[in-house]
Amino acid sequence: MKIQTLALAATIVAGFAAQPAMAQDDASTSSEAVSSNGTSFRGIRIEGNVGGDRFQSEGDHNDKFGYGGTVGFDGTIGERVVIGAEGSYWNPGNGNENCKGLNDGNSICHKAFQEWGAAVRAGYLVTPQLLVFGKAGYVNGEQRRRIDGPTGDQLVYDHYNADGYQVGGGVEYTVTQGPAPVYMNVQYVYSNYHGDTSRQRLMAGVGIRFK
Repeated sequence: MKIQTLALAATIVAGFAAQPAMAQDDASTSSEAVSSNGTSFRGIRIEGNVGGDRFQSEGDHNDKFGYGGTVGFDGTIGERVVIGAEGSYWNPGNGNENCKGLNDGNSICHKAFQEWGAAVRAGYLVTPQLLVFGKAGYVNGEQRRRIDGPTGDQLVYDHYNADGYQVGGGVEYTVTQGPAPVYMNVQYVYSNYHGDTSRQRLMAGVGIRFK
């Protein structure tokens, strides 16, 4: 619960940090500009994500299917710029694990579980319906490190949460207009944790936006 609270707090702080720029000229940027270019990239959004998860550790990697969700808020600056904040959750099923043998006859396994994140994203409207964006922020991932002896006896067992950062980007397209527009996106996200581990995600998302 502590990790989820930290991620949510970071998202809220990022959202407040982004709002002064979006509120410089509320009448012209939030109403006139948005209505003139017909975009729906503003307001609260809720999104589901699925895709590939690659966990890297000990010089190796393993690929799995993963799923998650995102909650965010976006606003517009002028005709083309979209900026906002988001909180995210990701889970590679029952975990994504790398195992390898060591020169001393022991084996080491490093496993990654769920990840919570908070990020700020900024994008450019190629058209009123198509957004190209990049993002960066904080992540915290649950991990486990285990070393077993040649006979299978457990020598080391560590279960912990690792902090890190995330960077990524993608494209997002508005499928339907109206009071609650539906959108789809594709994005790549790289997460780097302390302890020389990292995660790459290639995800597709479907979401709904509340203006």
